Amino acid sequence: MHLCFNTAADYLEAAREMAVSGRSALARLLAEEAADRTSDPAEAARILREFPGPSERQED
Repeated sequence: MHLCFNTAADYLEAAREMAVSGRSALARLLAEEAADRTSDPAEAARILREFPGPSERQED
């Protein structure tokens, strides 16, 4: 796994890897970031559907 996160695809790839390794909360956080970096709302929604669950984000 590479550690350079520049694009939505990078975050999505990491989310999938975390899901496979059983880290569902981290997978969801990475998926949320991928969705945020996606300009197409339909694609963002598809990404979030792939990683269901409540948001773990704690934003100020």
